[in-house]
Amino acid sequence: MGVSFLGGPYPQRGVGVVAPFDFALDRELWRWVPDDVSLHLTRTPFVPVEVGLDLARLVSEHETLGDAVRALNAVAPEVVAYACTSGSFVGGVAGERAMCEAMTRAGALPSLTTSGALLAALEELGARRVALVTPYTVSVTESLEEYLAEAGITVTERAFMGLTRHIWKVPYRDVADMARRAARGAADALFVSCTNLPTYDVIPQLEAELRIPVISANQVTMWAALRQLGTRAVGPYQRLIDQAARRGPVLPEEQEGWA
Repeated sequence: MGVSFLGGPYPQRGVGVVAPFDFALDRELWRWVPDDVSLHLTRTPFVPVEVGLDLARLVSEHETLGDAVRALNAVAPEVVAYACTSGSFVGGVAGERAMCEAMTRAGALPSLTTSGALLAALEELGARRVALVTPYTVSVTESLEEYLAEAGITVTERAFMGLTRHIWKVPYRDVADMARRAARGAADALFVSCTNLPTYDVIPQLEAELRIPVISANQVTMWAALRQLGTRAVGPYQRLIDQAARRGPVLPEEQEGWA
């Protein structure tokens, strides 16, 4: 029997993603992506360094970024996103901009980073006072605070874990516990940092409980990349993405899948 009646495959638009070598949450990124968009991921070369400021600098070197983007050129994405928070804030605001310029030169296409997307998301939400949750050590967390301060964002409170490896194994309950501690101040929003920290399912619950927008590294990266394509990310009950959620938080018992 012929298959011509199927009519597919359907056209796909592409988002290139450059991730650190230890990135383990490919599946989480896909959850924000609509069906007509494909993600094309590549990773930076392995270096035997624990998570910290040194690693952040190594995985964000311009030569490394250029090689990664040139590898992605073969599949012709329409935008490239660098999916690493620490790697994109470690050089400050000017360093983040220089990273985008380096990626754009290598691929001749629009480029963005997680930390740049964070600032865009805070602007979208009108948030100037932010609570922070990170899995990082104190030095990396302080570097994030410095980046935000440089951009005119006030950090109201922070909670961090001091991890140097296996961040992707942190359970949702630990993320939620840190968020509750960090949200004690008068914040306009809460940011959960690190693209290797799982957050997709915990965002709606925390927004309902804390009554402020909750955004995460992977969420803002995908939101910004898809916005560049002129399309929208998929994130029910997430205020950054779901306009209906901005009219008021949805209580956990009203959300599908929460028990």
